[in-house]
Amino acid sequence: MTTRRAVVVRGGWEGHSPVEATDLFIPFLKENGYEVTVSDTTASYLELDGVDLVVQCVTMSEIEDDHFKGLEAAIRRGTGFAGWHGGIADSFRKNVDYSFITGGQFISHPHGFTDYRVDIVPEKADHPIVQGIEHFDVHTEQYYVHYDPTNNVLATTTFESHPDYPWIEGAVMPAVWTRTWGEGKVFVCTVGHKLDDLETPEVRTIIERGLLWASK
Repeated sequence: MTTRRAVVVRGGWEGHSPVEATDLFIPFLKENGYEVTVSDTTASYLELDGVDLVVQCVTMSEIEDDHFKGLEAAIRRGTGFAGWHGGIADSFRKNVDYSFITGGQFISHPHGFTDYRVDIVPEKADHPIVQGIEHFDVHTEQYYVHYDPTNNVLATTTFESHPDYPWIEGAVMPAVWTRTWGEGKVFVCTVGHKLDDLETPEVRTIIERGLLWASK
């Protein structure tokens, strides 16, 4: 079996447990034939030739221009890019070109930690990332995002009213999506603030499938 290469880049805000969270998925990648390199710096984006998959868990923080250009060029050539929650959807806020790649940017979680349901989009029920999953419930941050209409949305979540923002009642937000960037595939799951979120069977399954899907 041909060995594939994955680079796991982790850091930024410690509240998302970037080390512990990514450690949950590294054994899965290795079991599926990946040679895994772990990095705590985006300087690794300067050396992505031959890399099949980048798994990123870097919340907020900043990215140097040449590091971003290395990442963008690699994805454009076909390297997959995948992640969850703030590690991919709330990274490098000052770099709007980065958000163009991911197709969405975290804006708020108005209800804080709350109970909510994630619904699989019926028309996408046969997609390999969500196949066999109808919906699931979580108690965690519900991400309100600004998102690209060209995303392939696989799952959504619906917001309840909030006393400070009553107008968000009924707003349907993407919770899982894919997109392409040049020859590369991008996977985003907005669920995953806490380690136990990532251990939720449906969340774990979706992310594991998303990592494989995004790879070259």
